[in-house]
Amino acid sequence: MPRATKAAPARKSASRSRATKRSSKAPTLDKFLEGQLQALTEERATYLHQAESLQAEADSLTEDREPGDVQFDEESGEGDTLAVERERDLALSAQARAAIEQIDRAIEKIHDGSYGKCDSCGTTIPRERLRALPYAALCVKCKSGGLGLGR
Repeated sequence: MPRATKAAPARKSASRSRATKRSSKAPTLDKFLEGQLQALTEERATYLHQAESLQAEADSLTEDREPGDVQFDEESGEGDTLAVERERDLALSAQARAAIEQIDRAIEKIHDGSYGKCDSCGTTIPRERLRALPYAALCVKCKSGGLGLGR
């Protein structure tokens, strides 16, 4: 009987310890943060689809061509339009992947409790800015470099 009494408090403290660890790692999300997390997840999926399809399109433009095969349109004076299209697709794919990295960082910040704080000055980023750009890492003042503000 005394053994059961001693074991019970040990279990309680262990479960309390796990709960404390859990709560320190994952803060409770309020309605605003839940909405932001959903918006970020949806935006991430959109950018991922764009990045993959643009990369596939760029790859398909070069599949049927020989290395060094350049077409020249004498009438318009333009060089190889396929190469230009491919470079554009690759650049847009890279931009989409950069946005995914920013979104991933914002999602991490939601989970670690630092979402909505400016990476530069530490002030709170207004919710209106976060609603417009859920992965904003800087307040307007820091993003603009202070141009035209405070004068």
